[in-house]
Amino acid sequence: MNVSEGASCAVKRALLSVSDKRGIVEFAAGLAELGVEIVSTGGTHKTLDDAGIPVLRVSDVTGFPEILNGRVKTLHPVIHGGLLARRDDPQHRQALEAQGITPIDLAAVNLYPFRETAARGGTWEELIENIDIGGPAMIRSAAKNHEDVIVIVRPDDYDLVLRLLRERGNCPKETRLCLALQAFQHTADYDAHIHAALSAAAPEAQEKSVLFPEEITLTAARVSILRYGENPNQAAALYRYAHRAAAGRTFIDSVQLQGKELSYNNWLDAESAFRTVQEWEEPAAVVVKHNTPCGAALGASIEEAFKKAYETDPVSAFGGVLAVNRLVTKALAEAMSGVFWEVLIAPDYSDEAREFLAAKPNLRLLEVPEAAWPAAPSLEWRSVQEGLLVQERDLQRSPPESWTPVTVRKPEEAELRDLVFAWKVVKSVKSNAIVLAKDLTAVGIGAGQTSRVGAVKIALEQAGEKARKAVLASDAFFPFADAVLLAAEAGVSAIVQPGGSLRDRESTEAADARSLAMLHTGIRHFRH
Repeated sequence: MNVSEGASCAVKRALLSVSDKRGIVEFAAGLAELGVEIVSTGGTHKTLDDAGIPVLRVSDVTGFPEILNGRVKTLHPVIHGGLLARRDDPQHRQALEAQGITPIDLAAVNLYPFRETAARGGTWEELIENIDIGGPAMIRSAAKNHEDVIVIVRPDDYDLVLRLLRERGNCPKETRLCLALQAFQHTADYDAHIHAALSAAAPEAQEKSVLFPEEITLTAARVSILRYGENPNQAAALYRYAHRAAAGRTFIDSVQLQGKELSYNNWLDAESAFRTVQEWEEPAAVVVKHNTPCGAALGASIEEAFKKAYETDPVSAFGGVLAVNRLVTKALAEAMSGVFWEVLIAPDYSDEAREFLAAKPNLRLLEVPEAAWPAAPSLEWRSVQEGLLVQERDLQRSPPESWTPVTVRKPEEAELRDLVFAWKVVKSVKSNAIVLAKDLTAVGIGAGQTSRVGAVKIALEQAGEKARKAVLASDAFFPFADAVLLAAEAGVSAIVQPGGSLRDRESTEAADARSLAMLHTGIRHFRH
């Protein structure tokens, strides 16, 4: 196809050097039809030459061979002079003529597959060799001079550029600028991937100074546009950070087996449920509503764990998110079928369960990748106006042997089991947080209150008679003895809390006066 009548193609020479070769043959063929001279590097040159497209080697243009196993091939004044020369600058034109340099009007370049190498767990040597040098240099040169050079880093843009060249002979200024901005984003993301992967692979990355450098460059790939945010008037999208975990190994990489598209709130609640159920190796079930657990239990089987977790608060469970850490059986699917659930999260589903749950087409089933189940060290990022808060994930699992008994009475074996269980649940409950537990089941949860005694009151009210001989976990210390007195009056038999209050002695004396067992962990588990 020729350029439209009255127009001539402004692109005379194009440089093509791509790792991602999708669509490059068709693009090069279109350029050749327009009379564009094509220059290319080793792998791309072979691809185009094999396709019968006229193409020059970069080494033929520069007069300098590729050396160091391809580490140096485009880092040459002939290439960068051709990309950087301003066409309206007489001195630049004279310099090109004096050095015999032909301007390059279009550069289609994308980079060595570093992120793919990191994602598959490449060795240190593989990571180093997949750090592209010449590619980013060419992209930046072309993008800097975008008023004269068309730069393309995405194969998806080939058709647009070809269409404009055919119809108008050139790309308008606005398109060149957009392509240049994409190019700068491309190289910025690439460098961020390199920094993240090498930091994670290097032993010194565990040091606080490396975890929290003076400046942070984030890169994230969009996973999906969501229907809306927390409310219908808010737009929203889901992105995957590239800074810590490889694609395919994170909760975000869960496979949705059925159901409607996940919403912003669904993702928040699902992550909260998954975060909580990760605490146990035993069969466990967790129910989450509004981003905080409203049910949790362990059982001899996953079906028993679900039944107990649901009974924590059946009212709140309606429209909630359920996470289990075992295969979803048909028996579990049948047990949960009488309740409306938004999302079900599990490591796997039996064929019989899938067939049964297919009758609920709006129920979202998430299958979490096996690699995501062990709770791995990572950073948590939270936005504040015009900034970020960054912290390490709270993975502290203080063993009960490290807890300090502070009362005369020590917990019995069954009480200690429930205290350990409650302590794990309270980590995921919004602070101020109180969890009552009995028989490895949460029987009352007080979440997100502005006073600790208020959270205790809610948990006790929810538990009712089940509070008798239950245990209590508090995510932070008791500032006063009032919470201990309320718990004792309701029949609570043992308490675990961090300790550290100036009034610890008052709380301990209140517990001793009522024969409660109390332990201090020395660890706080706020979750705001």
